[in-house]
Amino acid sequence: MELSVFNDASEDSSAEIIERWKVKLEDAGIPVIIGNNDSSQPRGVGFAKNQAVIQSSGTYLCFLDSDDVMMPQRVRLQHEAAIQHPNSIIGCQIRREPLESTERYTRWINNLTEEQLLTQVFTSHGPTVIMPTWFCSREWFYHVGKFDEGGKGVPEDLLFFYKHIEKGGEVFRVDHCLLLYRYHPQAATHSVLEGTIWNHRVRFLEDRVLSYWISFTIWNAGKQGKKLYRSLSPANQKKVTAFCDVDEKKITKGFYTYEESEERPKPKIPICHFREATPPFIICVKLDLTHGAFEENLNTLNLKEGMDYYHFN
Repeated sequence: MELSVFNDASEDSSAEIIERWKVKLEDAGIPVIIGNNDSSQPRGVGFAKNQAVIQSSGTYLCFLDSDDVMMPQRVRLQHEAAIQHPNSIIGCQIRREPLESTERYTRWINNLTEEQLLTQVFTSHGPTVIMPTWFCSREWFYHVGKFDEGGKGVPEDLLFFYKHIEKGGEVFRVDHCLLLYRYHPQAATHSVLEGTIWNHRVRFLEDRVLSYWISFTIWNAGKQGKKLYRSLSPANQKKVTAFCDVDEKKITKGFYTYEESEERPKPKIPICHFREATPPFIICVKLDLTHGAFEENLNTLNLKEGMDYYHFN
């Protein structure tokens, strides 16, 4: 085992901390490779991760962000899984610190089924295994093609994850809590604009799902559903047969008029109750927010996730 650290123009005491650990680890027989960006400006998370990979030599890569903590056995358990799943990104369950931060997100990450690791890749939560838990072979990493080095504001982990899926990659999670995932407002992830992620998600949904569907229903006649409709390409907008909802006011209104359209007459999309709607669905309703009411409604339809519907909440 070796540790590869890349210090991307940090202005705190990172360099001294790394040097102290280098001595401890090398005394224990673990070589430490340290790379530095000595300029005054950081080059960004994607660049730093790529450099850490390039300067290392292991057959497998185990990623860790500088503010998170690995649990004992992480490398061993993920390495065993990676041997079994060579074309996979291997993740694990996490513990969040502070405990009460992002409760819904943490529940989602830890409880997705094996199938949902691939079906729920379109949600706003991002990759179905979070980047600080990633473990994969070096060969597969280079097959996907490294992280985007666009710098601040680029969701480099999401873009890599999408490329990985596009190249036929699988996703696997070791069901042990092997990472303490720290939440703090200064984290690099907060520098990525919501609109940037939204646009990437819509394009990915169109490429992976909508291009194969002849027609579909958007589940949510409110803000999020309409936003998705407006973000679609004209060809995919034409495939939307209806919006569906449970809100009587929206259903009584009868239809949504796409006012910004340059078409004449402007497109009018019917709004119906979810029980009258025709699958497949793109669901723009947030999970785990209605004390189970939405999930119960969905279950009554006996649909198959990944075939009859995808979540885009």
